[in-house]
Amino acid sequence: MLGPSAHVDTFARDNLPDESLWPDLLLDGFDYPDRLNVGVELTDKMVEKGFGDHTALIGNGRRRTYKELSDWTNRLANALVENLNLKPGNRVLIRSANNPAMVACWLAATKAGAVVVNTMPMLRAGELSAIVDKAEITHALCDTRLMDELATCAKTSKYLKTVVGFDGTSNHDAELDRLALEKPVRFDAVDTAQDDVALLGFTSGTTGDPKATMHFHRDLLIIADGYAKEVLGVTPEDVFVGSPPLAFTFGLGGLAIFPLRFGAAATLLETASPPNMIEIIEKFRATVCFTAPTAYRAMLQAMEEGADLSSLRAAVSAGETLPAPVYEDWKAKTGKPMLDGIGATEMLHIFISNRFDDHRAACTGKPVTGYEAKIIDENGDEVPRGTVGRLAVRGPTGCRYLADDRQTVYVQDGWNITGDSFTMDADGYLHFAARNDDMIISSGYNIAGPEVEAALLSHPAVSECGVVGKPDEARGAIVQAHVVLIEGFIGDAALVKDLQDHVKNTIAPYKYPREIRFIDALPKTQTGKIQRFALREAP
Repeated sequence: MLGPSAHVDTFARDNLPDESLWPDLLLDGFDYPDRLNVGVELTDKMVEKGFGDHTALIGNGRRRTYKELSDWTNRLANALVENLNLKPGNRVLIRSANNPAMVACWLAATKAGAVVVNTMPMLRAGELSAIVDKAEITHALCDTRLMDELATCAKTSKYLKTVVGFDGTSNHDAELDRLALEKPVRFDAVDTAQDDVALLGFTSGTTGDPKATMHFHRDLLIIADGYAKEVLGVTPEDVFVGSPPLAFTFGLGGLAIFPLRFGAAATLLETASPPNMIEIIEKFRATVCFTAPTAYRAMLQAMEEGADLSSLRAAVSAGETLPAPVYEDWKAKTGKPMLDGIGATEMLHIFISNRFDDHRAACTGKPVTGYEAKIIDENGDEVPRGTVGRLAVRGPTGCRYLADDRQTVYVQDGWNITGDSFTMDADGYLHFAARNDDMIISSGYNIAGPEVEAALLSHPAVSECGVVGKPDEARGAIVQAHVVLIEGFIGDAALVKDLQDHVKNTIAPYKYPREIRFIDALPKTQTGKIQRFALREAP
């Protein structure tokens, strides 16, 4: 039963799925007061705990302490309420690259009781319009450098009436900054309920009608008090760095919520390329890194050229399966494990992970405390250990889609059906096979594309690769590999045969790629995921 809401604009509550359609929520051990505002918890409360002089955010040439972040967000919140007429429950879209100003705007809007929608800076007007219409967004805060597409969207929107620019650099010279400058550093935050919606996360895999996941104030603390505390053991001395956009819940958790919850520092990069991350890790002696396996491969190559990444104590890999060769190379070069994990926008963050004292190659680990997992067949029945099936999970967070009939697809019998194929071994460890739609069925055999990728990556000529199924009249589908070579290797017929033989000698021979294409670069999302649909559509 939901508690009394502080939202004047009741859109979010009105568009939650019926509680009978929610997954089972396992909240034991996650006890929060009935009234809870996560924006306050991550700023003002941290100052009260004595972290005022600790560095909170690093970015665009500046360090900002927790006291500065608290004051900054309170000024912004006052401006949102007094000048922009923001009401509790209004949806606020934020458009920016990863920088401290984006974090400050998110926290300020949250303090003011808004339901925030963080968006990718690369989205075009049409994509923004779909999000605005779905969430009936009334206000937008935009880095002035990215205003054009949003302005185009607002011209024809029947919902979006207030669009205000902020300065994503360190100059603080834009309309919202000037409004906030004259405001007091105290703000009476909206007394939101722990189960008021605080965030709408639009899924990165959305096609057609976008899906928005609804997350409560308590959910944003649960992922920190669960995964970040148990698995990462975050301390105030930690310095976080990473590549995931804050617009995705993976990035928001790993690069904002986790450090701010424990008095640590977040280093934010607008362009988080591997070379940029390497530079920041070395400069600020970063200790925790969130990125995809492809970026870690680039870091491994940089270490061979003399880069010093010894300050990293935690290398978290998610968003894409972690190939065993990357895991093994990282461990060999650093002496430390790479922590593979799996999360989902619907679940908010990572819910299965390896641990520092319990990790292995080609293994995603065990559920984070508070979560349960099982492997099921198409009928929802649990399959025998070692059998590939669909991953089902439940815990303290779970899927609630905004006004979406697809709720009953993702949530079945109280479990979240993530869309991933896994096996569970006799000891309860989970092993990723593929996304359900990435399983290749060839001549009756089930072949997991990521397993073939891992085999190819263990060859000295392969820098990166993506494997998909190609329709084939005789076999139904064949394994097709798209390979990026390390400089100095030539993609000729001899290398094709060598790679095919290598795969046959590494995994079951029937899984080898019958077709290999050499390409200059793999198509990827901004979070580093390989866009396999683009590989399938390649001529």
